[in-house]
Amino acid sequence: MIVFAVMAAPSLGWACACGCGVFDVGTSSMLPEGPGGMAFFDFDYQDQNHNWSGSSRAPSANNDDKEIITSFATAGVQYMFDRSWGIEGEVPYVNRTFKTTDHSTAADGSDIANSVALSWGDIGDIRVKGIYTGFSPDLSTGVTFGFKLPTGSYTHHDALGNIDRDSEIGTGSTDALLGAFHRQHLMSGSPFSWVVQTQLDLPLLTRDQYKPGLEVDASAGIYYSGWSLGGVKITPIAQVIGSERTSDGGPNSASPVASGYQRILLSPGIEVKMHPVSVYADVELPVYQYYTGNQLVSSALFKLSVGYHF
Repeated sequence: MIVFAVMAAPSLGWACACGCGVFDVGTSSMLPEGPGGMAFFDFDYQDQNHNWSGSSRAPSANNDDKEIITSFATAGVQYMFDRSWGIEGEVPYVNRTFKTTDHSTAADGSDIANSVALSWGDIGDIRVKGIYTGFSPDLSTGVTFGFKLPTGSYTHHDALGNIDRDSEIGTGSTDALLGAFHRQHLMSGSPFSWVVQTQLDLPLLTRDQYKPGLEVDASAGIYYSGWSLGGVKITPIAQVIGSERTSDGGPNSASPVASGYQRILLSPGIEVKMHPVSVYADVELPVYQYYTGNQLVSSALFKLSVGYHF
């Protein structure tokens, strides 16, 4: 249970209509295995430096935004009171560098374009969730339910107002989070297992005339649990991840016609577990992307998770 990632959210839910979310995925050991707790630290990174429109790369000149570099450091705790019920909470800290273009007008009426680079960090949106896994004796099926709270900053800006709401660290919204998962051996006694998981992020209460898009994420994966070296268990995993986010809305949305997306990613990863410590790492590689308007995308998303079980 490195990070209890399926419970935490399929998308980290950070702001960015341009697809700043990183889908938390991992092996079956991330899912509940019985009573007990886990403290975890999760680090995610992405560099959005390609302009994308529709299903293909687009000229950089079509987008005033040039690059968004984001790192997410998340600390959290998950605790199962018994085999059926548990809770989980996580607090993220986000660092972001945003490179864009500021326009001004010269004395002769011509346009002056200046490059602007902005860097800032702050607490992101906190997530609190309940967990229920009492559908079967082996805890193979479960559901999650909770909220993303509007704790992240959504009003950071420079003197010229170059940071749009969809590029802020927080969304300013309170969101309902609903998820489900199922895992199963491919056959009885087999070291191969498969796992599927999904989650809905639905904004309910919004602020200052900005409503972030609804997001649905799902993953399907297969992993091998037959490797060990001494007391160390090694589990490789391969997953397919799908995400869809609707366009933002409201008068303070930077550009509803340039927000929202669908994408499919392939995610090879590996977990190393030596009780009570576990480490998980993966890379998430887009193989299909469709973005509304012109948006910045990343060629890869990276994840590292460390958990301590108690």
